[in-house]
Order: sequence, then structure tokens, then C-alpha cells
Amino acid sequence: MLFQVGGQGARPTFFEMAAAQQLPSSLRGALTYSIGVLALRRPFLHKVLDYEDEFFALLMLVLETHSLRTTDASFSESLYGLRRRAAKIRTKQADIRSKSSDGIQHSGLERRQRVLSVVFLVVLPYFKSILHSIYNKEREARLQASLWGPGDGRFEDVDYFDEGEASIASRTSTETEGSMRTRLAKNIQKIIGACYPWVHATTEGLTFSYQLLYLLDATGFYSVGLHALGIHVCRATGQELMDTSSRISKIRSRERERLRGPPWLKAVQGTLLKCAYAVLDYAQTGLIAAVFIFKMMEWWYQSAEERMSAPTVYPPPPPPPPPKVAKDGIPLPPDRTICPLCSQKRANPSVVTVSGFVFCYACIHKYVSQYKRCPVTLMPADVDQIRRLFHDV
Repeated sequence: MLFQVGGQGARPTFFEMAAAQQLPSSLRGALTYSIGVLALRRPFLHKVLDYEDEFFALLMLVLETHSLRTTDASFSESLYGLRRRAAKIRTKQADIRSKSSDGIQHSGLERRQRVLSVVFLVVLPYFKSILHSIYNKEREARLQASLWGPGDGRFEDVDYFDEGEASIASRTSTETEGSMRTRLAKNIQKIIGACYPWVHATTEGLTFSYQLLYLLDATGFYSVGLHALGIHVCRATGQELMDTSSRISKIRSRERERLRGPPWLKAVQGTLLKCAYAVLDYAQTGLIAAVFIFKMMEWWYQSAEERMSAPTVYPPPPPPPPPKVAKDGIPLPPDRTICPLCSQKRANPSVVTVSGFVFCYACIHKYVSQYKRCPVTLMPADVDQIRRLFHDV
């Protein structure tokens, strides 16, 4: 990857920012697919899939916290060589000294900005996914209620066993508490179902607006969260990339120096820290490999499925031949608007489905009721096989 240093080269392109933003969703898809495959042989992994949102939020919390602490960038931004910088408006004197026209000064992130970055990167997406799932359940419940009607509660208050007055009282209090909780949960779901579409539309609209403005170079903030935090995402210089490993080693050595206790306890704590750091390093490498493999498999199987499921276009089959007129049947008149039975213009045209010939409804109904066949082809027919035509061609 090439990096431009100085001037406008420090500003990432729209495609770099979009790729960095889409990486967590690709990572989640890769992990979900991998755990789903492993769950076929290890059923206990289904519990992880049941709490998919919580496990993924916990994983991203660890990764984002570690990445922001060591590289001043989110996990996905660090992979693309991007860094977060606090954007501050320069004074006029500073502008004159620096001879810069953008009027913005970049500096390192503060502790408050790192913490709020974790909130915007992990906590808010987690709550959004929870609200989305609640909204989907509420929408499915409303759809079922519109199709089948509201749930029938006739059997909720029926007691099938007589267990004494004490058991009935305890059951009544328990049912009252359960009904209150259920009613409260339903009310919350209804509120979320009514408000979530507007909140979702607002956030998506703001996201689209900021991305469009960033694409048109009208703003330096790619998203609402970055604007609220006053953070610009910039390309890392070559020196910053080279200093990243030394910065990480300094932070880790500083944490080892903070250990307190007897020598043997420090040794144990130091070993645990080394193991934790090794796990983080291997986790980052493994997640990058998982995303790459997932994207490659997705492309491979998608193209294969498209080749297999692509419909083969065949020419339309020829129409079936018209039924033959029986020797003993009624001959067809030369005028197609004439009924073969009454030899007059058809009134209320109706067709016999077994043959496809059209007659007057009164004529064909009387004939089929009496002879149980088509008058032209003499094929067996019934009254139920008479169909009314609403346009006589």
C-alpha cells in the first residue's frame, strides 16, 4: 500500500474509509459462518450463536480498546494504515505562521476521545442490533396478528387442578407478576416498533449525507460520530508505521513495571501479560486471515451457485394441437361467434375445459347435464368443467 505524506495526501480516499467501515461486518459474517460449521460437530457452540450479538460485541470491545490504545486507530482502520487525529481549529496567528489554508490542526487522541470512540464503535452498534432484532420480532407479531388475529387467552385463567387455597393464591400472584412483566415487555416492544423506523431512517440519512459530503470533499468528517468527537481519520506516515511496534513494546514494558507484589507474583503476572499479548496478536492475525478466507469462499461459492442456478433459456414449447371434431359430434360453424348448439350468436360465452370449445352458457349447461360429454369432441365432461368467459374474442 502506498502512502502520500504531506499536503492533501494525508486525507484518506472515500474507498479506504468505506472499506475500513465494512470490515467489522465482514468479520462478523466470517466468524458466524465458521462457528456455524463447527457447531455441526460441537453442538455446545450453538449457545455462542444464540448470543451472537453479545459475543461479537465483547470481542470487538477487546480489539478496539487494544487498537486505540496502541495505534490511535480502530481495529479496521489500523489494518488500512489509518490513524485518528484530534481536529482543532487553528487561530489566525497560527495559520499565518504555518501558512496553511485548511485552518485545522491535528494532534493525538485524548483519553476521553478514546473512550468515546469505543462507545461509538462497539456499544452503539450493539444496542442498534438489539433494537433491530426487537423491531423484527414486533413486526412478525403484528403480521401474525393481522393474519390470524390476536392470541387467544381463553385458557390462561383456567385451573385444571385443585391444589388448595394456598397454591391457588400463590399461582395467582405469580401469574399477576408474569402478566405485568409481559404487558410491560409488550409495551416496550410496541414503542420500539413505532420509534425504531424513524431512528433508523434518521441515522442512515445522516450517514449517507456525511459520506456524500466526504466524497465531494466538502467535509473532513466521514461520519456523525467522528464529527461529534472532533476526530479526523488520516493516513499514517511511514515513520508512524515503523514506530508502531516500538510504541506497543513501550506500553507493554510500562505495564510490566506497574506490577506490584513479591517477586514470584510479579513473575506470574508478567507471564500472564505475555500470554494475553500473544493471544491478542494471534487473534488479530487470525481475524484478518478469517476475513480474507471468508471473502474468498463467499466469492467462490457465490459464483458457483450463480453458474449452477442460472436458468437455462429454452425456446417456448409449441402450443398443443386443437382437439379433433368427432365424426358423430356437432360440426363447428364457420363463424366463430356462433354457438354450435343453437346456431345463433353466443350469449354468456362459456368454455368446456376438456375440449376448449365455446358455447352459450345455457346451451352447454343443458347439454352437459343431459349427456355428460362435449358436444363437439364427445369427450367426457361434467358441469363443474364449464367456465364462464368474460371476453369473447
